[in-house]
Amino acid sequence: PHAAIRVKAYPESALEGAPEGFQSVKLRGNVMEGSQYTVQVAPEDCTGCSLCVEVCPAKDKRNPKHKAIDMVPMLPVRAQEAANFDFFLNLPEAPLAELQDNIKYSQFRRPLFEYSGACAGCGETPYVKLLTQLFGDRALIANATGCSSIYGGNLPTTPYCTNDDGRGPAWSNSLFEDNAEFGLGFRLAVDQLNAHAKTLLGALAPKLDDELVAALRGAEQGDDAGIDAQRARVEALRGALAPLAGDPQAKALLDIADYLVRKSVWIVGGDGWAYDIGYGGLDHVLASGKDVNILVLDTEVYSNTGGQASKATPLGAVAKFAADGKGLGKKDLGVLAMMHDHVYVAHVAIGAKDAQTYKAFREAEAWPGPSIIIAYSPCIAHGYDLKHGGTQQKIAVETGYWPLYRFDPRRVAEGLPPLMLDSKPPKGDIGQFTRNETRFRMLMQKNPGRAKALLEQAQTDVQRRFDLLVRLAQES
Repeated sequence: PHAAIRVKAYPESALEGAPEGFQSVKLRGNVMEGSQYTVQVAPEDCTGCSLCVEVCPAKDKRNPKHKAIDMVPMLPVRAQEAANFDFFLNLPEAPLAELQDNIKYSQFRRPLFEYSGACAGCGETPYVKLLTQLFGDRALIANATGCSSIYGGNLPTTPYCTNDDGRGPAWSNSLFEDNAEFGLGFRLAVDQLNAHAKTLLGALAPKLDDELVAALRGAEQGDDAGIDAQRARVEALRGALAPLAGDPQAKALLDIADYLVRKSVWIVGGDGWAYDIGYGGLDHVLASGKDVNILVLDTEVYSNTGGQASKATPLGAVAKFAADGKGLGKKDLGVLAMMHDHVYVAHVAIGAKDAQTYKAFREAEAWPGPSIIIAYSPCIAHGYDLKHGGTQQKIAVETGYWPLYRFDPRRVAEGLPPLMLDSKPPKGDIGQFTRNETRFRMLMQKNPGRAKALLEQAQTDVQRRFDLLVRLAQES
């Protein structure tokens, strides 16, 4: 959650001068052959949430309690690991062109969101971290007021950072109620600057190389290689424009040439914003047809304001203004978004199926229209130790509490239904999920009769919602 664990692959020669005790192994797989591989912890930035240990699949067969990573007291290892981490930071980053496009190799990408002030084990920050690993060097982020704006911009510090080329996310916080419109403004501004740059490029074309102008105008920028190639062309353009600095059009193009490189616009906020106070604007932006990506960090509890009831509060949960348990089901934001037809929609839970989450981010960003990712985010307000956040997400998916799916309008042109179900039919009792969380368990202790009735209603509701998704997947 805090980017306190990093991985790198690098040439063996880079280990020269490594501190005694710095660990590395040969990188296995079909990428970067001959490279060394290191997993390194930032000891002074680890919050001790223990989530990494809980999700680690590598166990000692002779002692299953011992994993590839274990929790140990910090002070005895702090000096050594701090030296290791300093050395690690100066190792070269892996060339993106050599990495496979999947969740595993996404972690070789440098996170441009790190060491935030979020709660230990926060369920929101892994999604923001992944966003910056994939698109951070060209991302513009509009952030609704809430937890994500507090740990994202607790000025004068910020967890958003830049890479060695000086590129990183451009981030700004808007009000609770108008963040969607704020982010749409980013998109409109970027499109206008891109169009103006192309107009100036056309006007200056007789003074520039024909091939360079044609390549800049028709550049394919759907992947890292395409983005890098366009950046190289922009640098060549800057060099060609330098001798023309006396021309007002050349000077204007120099100022905005970077907008010839594709930008990734993200609108980020919590469930209180997306389901409730900012929903009108959110729906307006989805209907605009513009190329914006919306990330809803759904904790279901209005986290930053102490947890009052909202349209995101699930059936049976206790919250402020719902002390006797929420008596109505949660609004189905994903299904509502699908009704637009031209919107990419994903329902994800990174702790349950990280590969599906990765696909959703890639597909959403590549879709040239609006996209929305609704990301299940365990929160301290749920009332359990967040080191179990990954396990609880898996139970949420297995019981049908949080179904996984992707709705991709591109599939229609291929004769395929746009909706893809990425999780199996509900299995077991939804009580397996609710009994683990204080927000539900409080009602069981206070009013067992009502808790039982709402749990039965929730079980029926889970099946009804999944059946609706099945029908949509078959009929769409």
